[in-house]
Formats: sequence, structure tokens, C-alpha cells
Amino acid sequence: MRFPSRSLIALPPSFGLLSLLVLAFVLPGLFNHDPWKSFDAIGVEVVHQMHLSGDWLVPRVAGKPWLEDPPFFHWVSLILVRLASFALPFHDAVRAASGLMVLAACGFLYAAACAPRQDDGDTRSEAATAVLLLVGTIGLMVHAHEAITDLATLAACSAAFAALIRAGERPVLMGLAFGAALGIAFLSTGFVTAIGMMLGALAATVACAQWRNRRHALFLAVGAVVALAVASSWPLALHAHSPQVFSAWLAGAIRQRGDFGANFAYFLEISAWFLWPMWPLALWTLWAKRRALLEPGLFAPLAAFVCLFIGVSLSGPRQDINLLATVPPLVLFCARGLPALRRGAGAAFDWFGVMTFGFFAFLIWGGYIAMMTGWPPKVARNFSKLAPGFEPQFAWLPFVTALAITLLWLLLVLRLAPAPSRSATRWAAGVVLFWGTFATLWMPWADHLKSYRSVAIHLKANLPFGSPCIAGRNLGTPQRAALSYHAGLRLDGPESLCRLMVVQGSPKHERDAPGAGWSKVADVGRPGDKAERFRLYRKDP
Repeated sequence: MRFPSRSLIALPPSFGLLSLLVLAFVLPGLFNHDPWKSFDAIGVEVVHQMHLSGDWLVPRVAGKPWLEDPPFFHWVSLILVRLASFALPFHDAVRAASGLMVLAACGFLYAAACAPRQDDGDTRSEAATAVLLLVGTIGLMVHAHEAITDLATLAACSAAFAALIRAGERPVLMGLAFGAALGIAFLSTGFVTAIGMMLGALAATVACAQWRNRRHALFLAVGAVVALAVASSWPLALHAHSPQVFSAWLAGAIRQRGDFGANFAYFLEISAWFLWPMWPLALWTLWAKRRALLEPGLFAPLAAFVCLFIGVSLSGPRQDINLLATVPPLVLFCARGLPALRRGAGAAFDWFGVMTFGFFAFLIWGGYIAMMTGWPPKVARNFSKLAPGFEPQFAWLPFVTALAITLLWLLLVLRLAPAPSRSATRWAAGVVLFWGTFATLWMPWADHLKSYRSVAIHLKANLPFGSPCIAGRNLGTPQRAALSYHAGLRLDGPESLCRLMVVQGSPKHERDAPGAGWSKVADVGRPGDKAERFRLYRKDP
């Protein structure tokens, strides 16, 4: 179908349309569901413990120090909790910080990509493309809606690039901003991002002739001093508060988790989907811009990406969220190469996204209709079988939101004008469609499956009043976090002394039971969960 040129939507997308796509990606899925396993439950519980104890220095899970990450994200979350407690449940207010961080990352990447440069490139189009590629990153889709500290690093890394690209304009001011961003990155997830970004900036200053001058040297010096000052604030306060806790944090922060080769292979493997669709675009950019790679706008993000990827491989652990820090430099690098993409390749990328996300949206709408109406019966029975006890209820707001997102996607598919950024726009719109319809139409069903609320309440209801000592066996940190958040359960007592014990085991057997002399009091799990079962035992008199 061909439309008159005047009826087509011009590209790059206007600021209003771009903002609408970003908000349609960020907002669905942040609210109206309980904390889920695993990172989300931990993040919410850390903030909850800060709220209960008033201690902002030591992150805790179920009352015990949890020192995997510094607490900057948790501080922002706690501030939002106190500001929004009248309107939002605690866990929703915590996740509002996640949305704020993703919005900040979009804004800083836009600022970084549209910085003035010497060539005649369309910086406004590249800035919009950078934001669209960020929204379209598959690995960010779910994690953008969880209470995870890596989102603060995502925003800080994006802010660092916004300052780095402008280093020659105002070296002192941009150095202050760059250093503050690296300091916040350290206060969010530790050493790796701050050091990787500094090494990338240093490599670009040495390799790029345009940056080998006193202004950029001054920028780096100011940035290093400010980064050190900001980054050291929490460790110094922690040391003054408790030298023992500080020592435990430092030992964990500098410990390598996993072999470098195995870590590198893991991150390289999951990059195939986590960094999709950017890694094929990055390979194309390497080829298309091979004669201009020493330009600062290309070399700086490329060097930073390499340093960050090596950094997460050196430090570990093998968790996909560690790759979030590599997304901003890769986004900026790919945004420079997308305008040069061959027409055939761009069309293939474009229609692959349209067909893929259109198909999955069709399945989501079909599943929703089956849940609401019972037709087709087989599909409706499958939903009921997977989530026993779930009773679907129609709600206008999720339905209207999903319908609006679907109509927006159809509008962009049918009426976008031909342009180099069309494929990125349609891909981002497809991600918005897929996530937005799932997070509105299927969220109650998914929350029924994934929430630990019913498990925690059932276990607590079977505990004797005032039970001072409860042991826990085979419980992971996410499970401890969820049980503590929902019911205040502290399952950290010694097995030799406690008369009560909660054991996480398999639904198929009780091989992990404490054995003779113990009686089972409760046996509960999440609806339809075939991997976890929580059993409460009491020691016989």
C-alpha cells in the first residue's frame, strides 16, 4: 500500500514521537506486580531493609549485610519511596527508580550522539537512532523494569559519554561531569565500569589526533580527581561505620569470579541475543567506517566497549546483567554506522522486526482473549493449567494501554517515510509492542505465577506466635529476600539450635528434609512451579 508523501511520518522521529516510544517502553511493567525472582526481589528487599532500619550505608537482605553492589541505586529508590509512598506500593515506588534511570540513559545518549562534530553527519538523526537502539536492545527489555543497580550504571555510563564527547568545548566543566558520572557508576556496581570508561577515554585521547591536546588532558585530570572523590565517599563512610563490613565488601569487590576464559566465552555467547540487534550493526559499522575509526566519535565508544567487555569478563560473575554497562558505547557506535547500511540489508532488518514482533503480538492478544473469554478452549485450559487458581479479571486501563500501543505500532509500520533510521524506528516500536502488550495484558497472570507473596504468607501463618529462631536450608538469596519482604521471615538461625526449619526443595521428593525427629507443618510453592517447594518442619518434643 502506498500513501501520499504528505501523509507519511517524517524521519528522524520528532522529539514528541521519540519521547512517546520511550515512555511506552519504560512505563509498562514497572508497576502493579510483586517482586520477582531474582534480581528484582533482592533490590526491593535491600531498599526495604534500609527503610526499616534507617541505615543507608550497609545494604542488607533479611537483616544480613548484602555487599554485592554499592548502594547508590538503593538511595535513589528510597528517596522515591518516601516521596511516592502515598500513591504507590513500596515495591512499585522502588522500581520507579529503574524507570528514572532508563529515561536518564536515553536522555544522555541523545545528548552524546547529537554533539557537534567536524563532519557533516546528521547528528539529530543519529541521536534519535541511538535512543531507538537502546530501547530496541533485547537484553534491556526485561531488566529495564527490575530493581537492579546496573540500571544506575547504564545511566551513569551514558552520562559519561555525553560529557566525554564535549570534552574539548569546556574541559573543566565536562571533566567535572565525567568524573561525577564515573563516581556514580562505581557507587552503583563497583570498579569495572568506572575503570573501563576511564581507560576507554584515555585510549581515545592517545589514539585520536583531534583529542591529543592540553584541553583533553585537563579534562581527564579533572575527571579522574572528581571520580576518585565521588567514588570514595561511600567506602570511607562504610569504613568509619564498620571496618569489618568494609573489609568484607572490599574483599568481594576485588575478587575475580570465574576464570577469564570461561567468563569471556559466556558473555560472548549470550551477546548473540542480549546485544541484538546491535552486534551485527556493529560489525557493519566496523567495515563501513574502517577508514574513519580514529575519529573520536567512533573510536571512543569502540575503545570503551572493548575495555568494558574485557572488564566484565575479568571480574565476573557470569550474569547477563553485567553486559548492561556495555550497551551505551555500542549504541553510540552503531548509531554512526546505521545511516550507511545497504538498502537491502536495511529492508531485511526492517521487515524481520515487523514480522517477528507482529507475530508475537498476535499471540499475546490471542492468549489474552482466551483468558478473558475461554475461547479457544484449548488455549484457555493451557493458561489455567500453568497457573492454577488464577482468575482473570478484565480491567480497562491495561486493555486501553495495550490497544494504544498496538495502534501506535501499526501507524509506524504503515506510514513511516523511507529513511536510514526507519529500520531502527520500526524495530524499537516492535520491542515496545511486544513488551507493552505482555506487561499490560498478561501481567496479572505472570504475577500470579512469579510472586512469592502467597508462599510467605502461608509459611508465616503456620509459625507459632513469636518464633524467635527459624533455620533455612537450600534457600537462595532471592528467596530469602522475597520471604523477608512479604512476611518479615528471617531464616538464618543455626539448624542445631532452632526448633523450626524452612527447606527449599523439589516438588517431586523430600530428600532435603531434616530427617528423623522433625515433623512437616506446611508444604507450599508458587502456583504451577515445578522447580521449587518450600516446606516448614518442626522439631519433635
